Amino acid sequence: MHIPDGYLSPQTYGPLFGVSFVFWSVALKKIKKDLSVKQIPYLAMAAVFSFLIMMFNIPIPGGTTGHAVGGGMIAILLGPWTAVVAVSVVLIIQALVFGDGGITALGANCFNIAVAGPFVSYWVFRAVKGKSSKPSRLSTAAFLSGYIGLTVSALLVALQLGIQPLIAHGPDGQPLYAPYPLSVALPVVALEHLLLFSVVEGVVTLLLLKYFLKHEPDLIYSLEAQRTRT
Repeated sequence: MHIPDGYLSPQTYGPLFGVSFVFWSVALKKIKKDLSVKQIPYLAMAAVFSFLIMMFNIPIPGGTTGHAVGGGMIAILLGPWTAVVAVSVVLIIQALVFGDGGITALGANCFNIAVAGPFVSYWVFRAVKGKSSKPSRLSTAAFLSGYIGLTVSALLVALQLGIQPLIAHGPDGQPLYAPYPLSVALPVVALEHLLLFSVVEGVVTLLLLKYFLKHEPDLIYSLEAQRTRT
């Protein structure tokens, strides 16, 4: 889902840089206040894990790629604000060091993958889980959180690419940036994720949640947050 340079107009990537900067600022303040000493090593491991699975990029039409992220699991385990920081750091390193994702598109990529995805995953998990602690309910919530969170990220990518011909074109009507309209970008990106990448994300989220439920249940932020409110 990494959008490269040259595919988004300034009218798109400029505001998204601003939105991402707001989330980065709030996230840094929150994790300085709320992240415990015990969770710091897990933050580092979460970033490394996200980095590794995002390196398995599969090119898809429309100037982007498909891959799992791990943002949903980080949000469930350490909280959505921590996920914003962990995944954003990964995206910044990938863009600056490996050329995976554009510099101008960095704000957009961070918003799509590090902000929208983790927050959607976190709230889907909380909503599906409800007050139940049954293993089957937790498993369903974990899978759907990963699946829906990544799908939303992908749809945002498709939307941003698909509107470029409408908002940025030359006098002759030719697109200046991403050339594919929404009628092409949306179904291509959506289908690839609905049928493959989001399924992988859901399975990864489910398996990792089961591991932490067995070995470190007190570490899971989403469960602890619910316990403190009940």
